[in-house]
Amino acid sequence: MNIQKEIDALRRELEHHSKLYYVDDAPEISDYEYDMLMQKLKKLEEEHPELITPNSPTQKVGGYALNTFAEVRHEVPLESLTDVFSHEELFRFGERMDSLIPSAHEYCVEPKIDGLSMSLEYENGVFVRGATRGNGTVGEDVTENLRTIRSLPLRIENAPEKLIVRGEVYMSKAVFNKLNSEREINGEQPLANPRNAAAGSIRQQDPKVAASRRLDIICFNMQYSSDKVYATHAETLYALKSMGFPVVPYRVYGSMQACVERIEWLGENRESLAYDMDGAVIKINSLSQRAALGSTAKAPRWAVAYKYPPEKKESRVVDIVVQVGRTGVLTPKAVIEPIRLAGTTVTNATLHNQDNIDRLDIRIGDTVLVQKAGEIIPEVLSVNKSKRPPEAVPFVMPELCPECGAPTVRDTDGAALRCTSPECPAQRLRNLAHFASREAMDIEGLGTSVCELLINSGLVSSPAELYYLKAEPVAELDRMGKKSAENLMVSIKKSKEAGLARLLCAFGIRQVGQKAARTLASHFGNLDRLMQASLEELMNVPDVGGITAGFIIEWFSMPQSLHQIKLLREAGVSFDSKDIVRDTRFAGMTFVLTGKLENFERDEAAAVIESFGGKASTSVSKKTTYVLAGENAGSKLKKAQELSIKIISEEEFIIMIKP
Repeated sequence: MNIQKEIDALRRELEHHSKLYYVDDAPEISDYEYDMLMQKLKKLEEEHPELITPNSPTQKVGGYALNTFAEVRHEVPLESLTDVFSHEELFRFGERMDSLIPSAHEYCVEPKIDGLSMSLEYENGVFVRGATRGNGTVGEDVTENLRTIRSLPLRIENAPEKLIVRGEVYMSKAVFNKLNSEREINGEQPLANPRNAAAGSIRQQDPKVAASRRLDIICFNMQYSSDKVYATHAETLYALKSMGFPVVPYRVYGSMQACVERIEWLGENRESLAYDMDGAVIKINSLSQRAALGSTAKAPRWAVAYKYPPEKKESRVVDIVVQVGRTGVLTPKAVIEPIRLAGTTVTNATLHNQDNIDRLDIRIGDTVLVQKAGEIIPEVLSVNKSKRPPEAVPFVMPELCPECGAPTVRDTDGAALRCTSPECPAQRLRNLAHFASREAMDIEGLGTSVCELLINSGLVSSPAELYYLKAEPVAELDRMGKKSAENLMVSIKKSKEAGLARLLCAFGIRQVGQKAARTLASHFGNLDRLMQASLEELMNVPDVGGITAGFIIEWFSMPQSLHQIKLLREAGVSFDSKDIVRDTRFAGMTFVLTGKLENFERDEAAAVIESFGGKASTSVSKKTTYVLAGENAGSKLKKAQELSIKIISEEEFIIMIKP
């Protein structure tokens, strides 16, 4: 490959990963790997300056402004910093400052919080606008979402007429872990890291969603103040703190050696911080000296960001254990001899799944290289096969669940191995929360936290046992009380008449969600007929293919499932369908829903359509009869217009379903 082609390829790769990081919040590589690609491009451009172009990633501040929010042009540019990766580079920066600043000078050292950079504008002490960094010149207006952050002051006393502050929005480690735990219970994909969780939260169209994520902010720069001139950066941080802003912890030093020692201390103690940090920032403290030094087209000359290299260490695998998660997924972990990584003692590392084990060819007794992925989760990078003991044998995931002994099955659409039992102890919380959820039995007052209380107290170990609960012992639980317990009993009793469609959804049979559950309930009429159906009969049901039919047969054949059904029957839970089609006004019609509806949730409108014999589809085609378009309808509306399909409003739909 010639130099021009190599440079072009690097630029394309960096632009690709930059978009994934800043826009999609779905990075494919670590920050360190990205930095190394950038360093490689910088080196090639330094060696061949004639090939540098204005659009090269090395010539601009990273990031993008999304189109989903109004654009904001920053009054003061939000510059990026030059990255350094070694102590030698830090000392060279210090020598450069010594040569450019003849008088005495100090440095300010701060942790580099791994979050989303923001510009915060105040007028007469009132927060009026917040914007993302974007490309440094133009960002996106996220004011309403920022207002939901409790640590951000919306009004400040003794403030200048105009104040612009730069801060970093982040999600604390504790909140991140709790959010991922909840997502796991709900069967959702866990978020990759706190930074991406914060970025995704602040870009939510609905501020209520952002508020539920419990974000924080920490401020690290005064961009502009209309009525006071400060001498140093430290003075501005002190002033911001006195105004009520959460301010980054900082230290001022007179030598680069002291800065390096502080940076090392931060690296060794970063685990104790509430937030993730991906480096440390070293800045000249004097604001007049900063002004004299100025900036290049890319970054200020008076500051650098030190990036901690990811620590990698060898250890020996003493065992491989398999844990069952709350969604039933079996995850193998390598138990390793203790090593110190990124400020913590690591004793185990994730192996993800059987495919990854096979790829690494990892065995008990192997010596492995371990790294903390994203500074959070320890993972095995490679095996040192030269140190492999002769008795080591390949590891194979179990065919039976290690928690309950039920058969395990591999997902058809992935590498995950899953326990099939509805009574698996490891899945109790997830199964109970799903059973009570709105789309299933809809038991009001039985959220995840109450489910956890019931399980931890020993009152309930499976969903069917809910119908045998008594109010008195529930009332004695923490945060419950007599009234809450009585209300819960009423909700549980009411759910007995929820009907077959909701019950089937509540069972959690693989690939049987709300839509398939309604179809099955309407087709068979009651649970007993469904349980007696053959594979061929199930496959003849619309929207039920061979794989789903197999999952249904398998679920009803397990002793654990039959035990749950027996308990539900004895408790008087209805096994009859409430969704048998009587009015067939929509027979043969296919509806596609798009946009936000005022009077219906999307699944409620679909249920109405199906109750009248129609079909609710997710994609527009020539077979579509109507497109029901709500507010902010998207590409489905456009496609319907292109295919000349009739588009109806919510008002027209309400008229169509009237008795």
